[in-house]
Amino acid sequence: MSEKSDALVLLGATGDLAHRKIYPALAAMIKRGSLDVPVIGVARSGWGLEQFQGRVRDSLEKRTGDASSPAADKLIEQLRYVDGDYQAPETFARLKEALKDAKRPLFYLAIPPSLFGPVVKQLGESGCAENARVVVEKPFGRDFASAKELNRTLHQVFSESSIFRIDHFLGKEPVQNLLYFRFANSFLEPIWNRNYIESVQITMAETIGVEGRGKFYEEVGAIRDVVQNHLLEVVASLAMDPPVGYWGESQRDERIKVLRAISPFSGQSLVRGQYRGYRGDTGVAPDSEVETYAALQVHLNSWRWQGVPFFIRTGKSLPVTATEVMVILKAPPQQVFDEPVPPQSNYFRFRLGPDQISIAVGARTKSPGERMAGEEVELYVCNSMSEAKEAYERLIGDAMNGDATLFAREDSVEAAWAICDPIINTGGPVYRYEPGSWGPREADRMVAASGGWYNPSQNGNGRGT
Repeated sequence: MSEKSDALVLLGATGDLAHRKIYPALAAMIKRGSLDVPVIGVARSGWGLEQFQGRVRDSLEKRTGDASSPAADKLIEQLRYVDGDYQAPETFARLKEALKDAKRPLFYLAIPPSLFGPVVKQLGESGCAENARVVVEKPFGRDFASAKELNRTLHQVFSESSIFRIDHFLGKEPVQNLLYFRFANSFLEPIWNRNYIESVQITMAETIGVEGRGKFYEEVGAIRDVVQNHLLEVVASLAMDPPVGYWGESQRDERIKVLRAISPFSGQSLVRGQYRGYRGDTGVAPDSEVETYAALQVHLNSWRWQGVPFFIRTGKSLPVTATEVMVILKAPPQQVFDEPVPPQSNYFRFRLGPDQISIAVGARTKSPGERMAGEEVELYVCNSMSEAKEAYERLIGDAMNGDATLFAREDSVEAAWAICDPIINTGGPVYRYEPGSWGPREADRMVAASGGWYNPSQNGNGRGT
């Protein structure tokens, strides 16, 4: 087992990400007994330690409702603070002093990507990065070229084994459950291929719009925001071959094989949309053509998946908030009973959170009566996640232990951008759709031959329409 990190340094300690996600995760780690090292905040806010402690307590109060628990008090006790400019050598001289006797610190870069280069350079020149690890928040570049440049910058100071590119989606319990269901059950493997699977649909829907984040979203769009990372990770989880073992590099090796197998993108397999009212949000250009919705079809050029279409869609201002996968099986080769049978009545359905883990199997059973006729039923299992680790808790703990299994590797990041660059550069029309709808009608034609879209239900208990 790798040597555990003996200090956690959070750069961007006064920012929004730290307030929303990181401090609650650290308190949860302390509660479980998995964090007993100094936590050093670094920011350029002109603050002192007392103000920083107040910021952390405010985070715990607003995000967990408990800022006075023993875990919260212990976190406050473990805090240290360094204030200063991210490009000033004296800031990092003070940081090195604050690290004291730490031999393997973990640096978490919760800062804008524009600061990655200067901060990494200062960490190297100050001697802070010696024997250290670094966590980098997404986005990992804006395109293939910038992703390669970011990786080059990181490698000037850190080895690949010490770089942890965090995508919190991989740390979510439902995504882990998807992998477990695939590889812990022997009945799936014989049918998990082109011989039995007709198509795959992946939907990531949100009811909210950009909600005042228009300036940010104008620079990103739906494809950069979730397709390049989250949804391609789901494709990899569904399509990868069994790894030699779960831990270590074997899982990441199988994921990269899937990404490399995705066929070159065709412009006919993309529909972009924008909900009406988006242009009225703060920071959005009045003539914006940034997509808030994207639907695309991808194919995997592999023995297992040749000819099986993967349909991906994501959007804001849709009817439900849900991430759901439909693996649709082929119809029986022969109709034994004298009845019309829907061609896609058999399926596996996975609901990937946010507040439940659910797996469903679609089947047909005989209806009561003398006639040999049936009806569609769904076998549904749902588990509570009340005791599950939140994604950031899991991933910070893994990074401190040196376990990179659930982090993006250099080659996978670049492979994902190689897929998405042609999609982003395709251009084409951006269709308008009404808030609360399932997106532009043009996206329906993409899946017409495969039976249409399967829309997630509100509560996940049953298939949507």
